Amino acid sequence: MVKRTKRKQHSLPNTSAEGPSRLQILLRSSAFVLYALVSIAALGAAVWSQYYLRTTSSSQNISTSPLWEIVDIPGKGKGMVARRNITQGTLLLRETPLFLVPPTVRQSPEQLIIALVSQLPLEKQQVFDALSHHARPDAVGDALPLAKFETNSMNAGESVGIFPTIARINHGCSSAFNAAYSWREDTKETVVYAFKPIFQGEEILISYTDTKKSRDNRRAYLKQSYNFDCTCSVCSLSPELSKASDARLERMAALREKLATWANKSIGGQEATSVINEIWRLGDEEQYLSERGALAYDAAQVAAAHWDRVAAQAWAELAHKWFAIELGVNSVQAKAALRIAQNPRSHRDWGSRYKMEVERPIAGL
Repeated sequence: MVKRTKRKQHSLPNTSAEGPSRLQILLRSSAFVLYALVSIAALGAAVWSQYYLRTTSSSQNISTSPLWEIVDIPGKGKGMVARRNITQGTLLLRETPLFLVPPTVRQSPEQLIIALVSQLPLEKQQVFDALSHHARPDAVGDALPLAKFETNSMNAGESVGIFPTIARINHGCSSAFNAAYSWREDTKETVVYAFKPIFQGEEILISYTDTKKSRDNRRAYLKQSYNFDCTCSVCSLSPELSKASDARLERMAALREKLATWANKSIGGQEATSVINEIWRLGDEEQYLSERGALAYDAAQVAAAHWDRVAAQAWAELAHKWFAIELGVNSVQAKAALRIAQNPRSHRDWGSRYKMEVERPIAGL
């Protein structure tokens, strides 16, 4: 099974370069706009493809590590399973892409992917050929490489890449997924961190999409986009428990939409941070722990804008903690949060709104 996460945009303007809640590029056949528009018109296809292959030539495909192994999962194909207990915040994997594709190019998508794959070393061509093509299971001939790309491609900054090891990690909804991936622009690689403790023998799961929605809506989207029926632990809940989970997730989504209105001054700082605390409480109940660094960073921004140094510092410290867990202590986001925690007045939005005290993080965070 394979995935490409398409997360919602961060609720509020953010100084961090990229976070776990950033909208990720999803190139499906209906939106796979590799045909026209602008982009690299000045570069010939051959020159461009050589460049992207050359800059990603260090990609490794591995099937085991001291932490995990790729195994057959009944009903799912391949999957990644923990070989030992893994603590929260552990780096599971870092991987450079086999090749990268920008969001728009001029030539035929089928021919572009064929050309890129053909220029890989033979062993890496075999790695690509071994990937599944669930998104378009009937694809054959020249359409097959594109089908594999559409099924397995994932965001890599402004481009989209193939990461064959990460492509083996299956999907989980809401509280079911326990790991998150993010692109590192400085090292040109994608990293995967465990943001929950993972026990020996437990499957490592990421989210292919924003799952803060009802089970029926999640399943419908995953079936349409990835051609599989989700049977994760959340989608397998009893009707009564699923109804309660759906209510929490839909409430979290609605609150995030409300939070976004702080940007246009529809709500004030006190209400915005109250909303963030409520999202946090619902996340505790649902055990939806992803995106907490971004959520706390939003709160730090609100507090800084309203001149509340104490709250800005507290929220930034919390953001640093969760960014370090989910994205790594050396991530751009964790470093940005730490700078604000050390000096709240350094936030670019400091004092941009009227002065007021906002809510601090709820107790026990």
